[in-house]
Amino acid sequence: MKNIVLCGSMKVKERILAIAEQLKQDGYNVLLPKECINNEPKATASRAHMKRIIDESNSSILIINERKNGIDNYIGPNSFVEIAFGYYFNKKVFLLNDIYEPYGDELKGWGVIPLHGNLAKLNNYQ
Repeated sequence: MKNIVLCGSMKVKERILAIAEQLKQDGYNVLLPKECINNEPKATASRAHMKRIIDESNSSILIINERKNGIDNYIGPNSFVEIAFGYYFNKKVFLLNDIYEPYGDELKGWGVIPLHGNLAKLNNYQ
């Protein structure tokens, strides 16, 4: 089974959950941020989620970088850290949408793959 860890702002929690359901139907084992599931405190949930990124040796990471506060392809500080963890631990890291330009040099340099809204593109990399 294909493992994928979902990351993103909790302001798009409903979108993350909808994408999780779609990926499950496509045969993925989806690992969600604990905040999505249990409404845990940020520090507890972040630590657990970063550990999940490290420990799931055969997983990819999908950042749900939706429009937020009028900014397209937004990646917040927590998601950027999760991308960095994924890069460091040799995970395939995907962006649901396009590159978030304030971090463009790092994202491109680390080989992060934008899906341009098309989840089916994940199959090209599994």
